[in-house]
Amino acid sequence: MPPEPLPNAGVRFPPPLIFLLGLVLGYGLNRALPIWIAAPEPRWMFRLGFAVMLCGFLFALWGILTFRRHGTAIVPHYPASTIVTSGPYRFTRNPMYIGLSVFYSGAALLLDSWWTFALLLLVVAIVDRQVIAREERYLASAFATEYGSYRARVRRWI
Repeated sequence: MPPEPLPNAGVRFPPPLIFLLGLVLGYGLNRALPIWIAAPEPRWMFRLGFAVMLCGFLFALWGILTFRRHGTAIVPHYPASTIVTSGPYRFTRNPMYIGLSVFYSGAALLLDSWWTFALLLLVVAIVDRQVIAREERYLASAFATEYGSYRARVRRWI
């Protein structure tokens, strides 16, 4: 008899909060010990940062709206009702986290902070190990065959 599926992914912190903490910490470090990307801050960098943030937001929103259309949980501590394989999920298993990472990169440009960019590596590592790994364990237990097939076809990130 197969083991009982997990009730949910068991994610402890909301993933957007992890990204926000990275931004706040990066901003604080840059205030204390500035390492500028392009000081004095050129106007083009501000525009680029805003455009990158907008792209990240729209990509994450596409993932959220696709989940809603399929009627499955967006918040990872609620159980999923289905495996979503359409929309941005055709290209990546984690469009919301990619969108948040792109948004974060744009914010780092706006903040003109190498610290913030450096912390993105830590933020992505935490999300990958503490959020995505748990979500994948849960999905494999709840939707074994379907998720295994999807996982074989679509990459985790890009």
